[in-house]
Amino acid sequence: MCPLGPVGNPSLISLAPNLSGSRAGPASASGHSCCSRNYTEVLFVLLCFCFQNKIPGVGFLKIHAPWNVLCREAEFMKLKMPTKKKYDVSTGSNVVEKINLFIHKVTAPLYPKVEENRVQTEKHLSYPFSREKQHLQFETFILVLVVYEIIKRTKCTKSKYTMGISSLLANGVYTSAYPLHDGNIEGVNVEPNDRKLLYEEWASYSIFYKYQPIGLIRKYFGEKVGLYFAWLGVYTQMLIPAAIVGVIVFLYGCATVDDNIPSMEICDERNNITMCPLCDRACSYWKLTEACGTARASHLFDNTATVFFSIFMALWATMFMEHWKRRQMRLNYIWDLTGFEDEENHPRAEYEFHVMQKNLKKEAASKVRSSQNQTLLTMMSKKAAYSDLLLCSLQIFVTFSIVFGVVLYRISIKTALHMSSTSTFRSNVRATVKTTAAVINLIIIIIMDEIYGVVARWLTVMEVPKTDKSFEERLIFKAFILKFANAFTPIVYLAFFRGRLIGRPGNYFYVIGSYRMEECAHAGCLMELCIQLCITMLGKQLIQNNLFEIGIPKLKKLIRRRKSKRDSKQEEEFHRTLASHEKDHFLNPYVGLNPEYMEMIIQFGMVTLFVASFPLAPLFALLNNVIEIRLDAKKFVTEFRRPIGARAKDIGIWYNLLRGLSKVAVIVNAFVISFTSDFIPRLVYQYVYSPDGTLHGFVNHTLSYFNVTDFQPNTDPLDPRQHVCCSYTVLYTSMKSLR
Repeated sequence: MCPLGPVGNPSLISLAPNLSGSRAGPASASGHSCCSRNYTEVLFVLLCFCFQNKIPGVGFLKIHAPWNVLCREAEFMKLKMPTKKKYDVSTGSNVVEKINLFIHKVTAPLYPKVEENRVQTEKHLSYPFSREKQHLQFETFILVLVVYEIIKRTKCTKSKYTMGISSLLANGVYTSAYPLHDGNIEGVNVEPNDRKLLYEEWASYSIFYKYQPIGLIRKYFGEKVGLYFAWLGVYTQMLIPAAIVGVIVFLYGCATVDDNIPSMEICDERNNITMCPLCDRACSYWKLTEACGTARASHLFDNTATVFFSIFMALWATMFMEHWKRRQMRLNYIWDLTGFEDEENHPRAEYEFHVMQKNLKKEAASKVRSSQNQTLLTMMSKKAAYSDLLLCSLQIFVTFSIVFGVVLYRISIKTALHMSSTSTFRSNVRATVKTTAAVINLIIIIIMDEIYGVVARWLTVMEVPKTDKSFEERLIFKAFILKFANAFTPIVYLAFFRGRLIGRPGNYFYVIGSYRMEECAHAGCLMELCIQLCITMLGKQLIQNNLFEIGIPKLKKLIRRRKSKRDSKQEEEFHRTLASHEKDHFLNPYVGLNPEYMEMIIQFGMVTLFVASFPLAPLFALLNNVIEIRLDAKKFVTEFRRPIGARAKDIGIWYNLLRGLSKVAVIVNAFVISFTSDFIPRLVYQYVYSPDGTLHGFVNHTLSYFNVTDFQPNTDPLDPRQHVCCSYTVLYTSMKSLR
């Protein structure tokens, strides 16, 4: 093994050159040698460049930075570091301090056993500076950030249009660049380190009830990752009161279901009301009492308490946003980010390559001014933006088409089940159609989610944004629009469109020839909306988020073991003999926080937008997030390479998306109560039409009668039973106008 240099000077970044021969050619070799020479010129110490290691075809270049380089670059980056000790004089005990001390003792079991969670009365800038402990002056993520900033600015090739490690990675000179983890996390003789502490006090499912060590997370991964987990913790904490109120609303529906007058009238067999067929020819007449189960189940979610719960959730969303702003400002103060300014955005390697190509083409023909090149790039950027708008609209149209296809599936499968000779199928038509359609929607959503993620990235790459920040914001916006439409289009259809364009017996509305539009059950479409929300939310969280996040890394590890032709014991023995940089090479590359944020933003939409139809959504989100925090922690500590410690003072564009969703949620829930539930029709009947001021007679008031002799030819049922008339649900014409 090559020497690692002076004690206390940690290995900061490991670069894995591409030695496989697939992409690395003479240009790559010259780029590598030139890069090494330039790194030396900027006062780096290249301690070792090892080709002989236990991983065939891969070499490692370790980069260390001496103390004078760190100080110079920290000054250039305007980093604030502790220099002088501040003595804090205690003012004695009082009532408030005693109360705070008592609360701290009571809640002590909820805090992880790390230094950052001790009671602090002063900022960490008051910590002393000691020349004997210079290696402890910079935190690890600051060391990584400083080194990465240097190699990002260092000219590494002879071309005048390329700069830094980003260009080398894009050209295949190096395959990856990443910081090293602190050390091992398992073993008897493992030395204490921050990674091991995070694994024990954060990335464990057995301590799900404890707070997160946000200070240690920030120290190890940087402010950007620390802010994500701080936001996720605040969001999960705020879900506790929402989940409690949602459970109370659901229990209220369970307690009052036997006293609900409309459900009692539907379930009363003495009424003997015959309803019109739900489809042409194949469907038979049916009794209103067959909808008894659906009516009782709908009351669990469609009751008086649901309206107040919607108001509560609107206030909850606002309180959550304000609470996060307060928490964010507090972290900015503790982490000394109040005066932090966004760093200079360097051009992306892809943008530099794009500019180089344009300049080379123009220089070959004639000399042009840089302003003309900039104008050309601006025109190309506008053309790419128009293309993105067109393609995004096309993708949304594809989503609508898929939803329409599921609607046709509902109609056709319902007719087929009614024509079945098996009595079991005929008696469970509604439940079968609802459940299978919801599952099909879930499968399509999961598949299209992955496709839309690839499409969004491809569209953003086509635009060639100049900076990484611009690239990330455009990618997030496109992915959010496509994935949001993908997840919520089926739900919007069930909430606001299904059962609206059906016509009436004798004059039904048809699509694509003989496909008759589907109707809602007599108790409304709210129950089907609830089923769709439940299956989509649970399915996305359990399958797409948790199982994929757990299963895919395990599958990759299994495939790697198969390729190496070693069994589990041999693999463990081989892994034990590897050095730290070689172990990190086998970890998954860090892909950023966008997938984690996107997952939570979609869940936030599920919790707030249609909560009037599914009060248990906050409870399911809370249970998922308790697992999600530990799952993400385990990924960051054990399965991902260590990310570059990026600095940030907020969560960026995600806050704007959250604020927009919280505002739209108020309108959507108002529309659900007005147009999807029976809350307003019941109020109108009770206070306008009811003779005794109750809901007695409400069901009969919503029905109209149709003479069966007026059926259009070849649309009347094949049922041999003869009926003079049948009933069907009207759309409450006068009530709709009052809405």
